[in-house]
Amino acid sequence: MNKFTRYLTIALVAVGLAACGKKEEAPKPAPAPAPAPAPAPAPAPAPAGVAVTSATLGSAIGADMRVTAPKDAFAKNDTIYVSIDTTGAGQAKLTSRFTFTSKDGKSVPVKEDTQTITPTGPAVTEFHISKPDGWPVGNYKVEVLQDDKVVQTKNFSVK
Repeated sequence: MNKFTRYLTIALVAVGLAACGKKEEAPKPAPAPAPAPAPAPAPAPAPAGVAVTSATLGSAIGADMRVTAPKDAFAKNDTIYVSIDTTGAGQAKLTSRFTFTSKDGKSVPVKEDTQTITPTGPAVTEFHISKPDGWPVGNYKVEVLQDDKVVQTKNFSVK
């Protein structure tokens, strides 16, 4: 065999082997990312705790413990009521703290009462003070406390 034929044969054998060889596979596409997990459901809201929404002063209350005629000036022999409206559910300690302001500006305690309430929704709580021989003329204040924190303050007078 001459040189040319030998090279031609080697070249043909090489091409044939290359053609018969394993073809390179195209790269497989990357798998699709897993879907994001669904967000966890939001936890149920905690029940709203008890909150004082208002305090109303008056000299009479109805069967529902609400003041029937709000006022901030009282007669010497009036019973003085404070109706406290609350919302929410749970347990709370309500306190009424009545004080008198003396002529020299000092605060003199009159009466403090506490009630523990456990409403399941809107509710009314009543506190009152009375003095059969009459209140001294002057300025007074009632503080409404919820769990030992002042949440409402009402000023009133006796004339």
